[in-house]
Amino acid sequence: MEIPEGLAWVRRVATGRDWLAALPRWRDECAERWSLRLGPPFPYAFASLAMPADLPDGTRAVLKLQYPDPDSRHEADALAHWAGDGAVRLLAHDPERRALLVERCLPGAPLHELPPDEALDVVAGLLPRLWRPAGAPFTPLAEEAAGWRESLPVNWEQAGRPYERRLVDAALGRLAELVDDQGEQVLVNQDLHAGNVLRSTREPWLVIDPKPLVGEREFAVVPIVRGPELGHSPAAVRRRLDRITGALGLDRERVLGWTIGQTLAWSIDADAVFTNQVEVVRWLVDGS
Repeated sequence: MEIPEGLAWVRRVATGRDWLAALPRWRDECAERWSLRLGPPFPYAFASLAMPADLPDGTRAVLKLQYPDPDSRHEADALAHWAGDGAVRLLAHDPERRALLVERCLPGAPLHELPPDEALDVVAGLLPRLWRPAGAPFTPLAEEAAGWRESLPVNWEQAGRPYERRLVDAALGRLAELVDDQGEQVLVNQDLHAGNVLRSTREPWLVIDPKPLVGEREFAVVPIVRGPELGHSPAAVRRRLDRITGALGLDRERVLGWTIGQTLAWSIDADAVFTNQVEVVRWLVDGS
């Protein structure tokens, strides 16, 4: 079975090898269950196997088989909650196989093909539509942040202290300050960067691949602030921070704190250190 290069990392862990072994059978079972005609996998996958799927009635969809990570566990629930308003529609869901059948964005160009300021305008238009009150089954941001505070120093030590301790202390301090006095709790997306917003025909732009939590609005812009898709430099990061918080009337200091905290918490995965995320934190800590 053809596996995109971006999924090669899953072979390093037992869970990933088991998942890869099951994929051909799950793909075929989903194709039979939903009467799909499947194309080759999209090449840019990193945390799931996704492929174009055509239904008998002509509907053009995407079959997505998720890697069993906790961050995307409630992706289908988020898409159902949004019901196609600003995000792709969920057409079908098989929880046992972590399989989703979703609306296909056509032509599907990513948001980062736009100039940065235009892309930020699109995000500022989409986010208020996605900020819907929500509860179970979504994980609260406060609970997730508690996990980051616990795991970050441990991961940093196990990775050989790959960056300055002062960055760890800054992230832990910010997270401790933010958790207990959040604003209204709404559905937020941990991974809404400019590669996860695609050009479509039903609406000009639609969000894909949510990693949902329930938390305050200020957290929701963290991925677009830190993401390298719209430029990776101190000036580009600070411009996104200023522009998106201003456009949406958000508390800049809280957005800054969440960006420092979550970005550093996500900077280490087992033996991998994501240096671009460390750089973002360093830039913000040193010159926010």
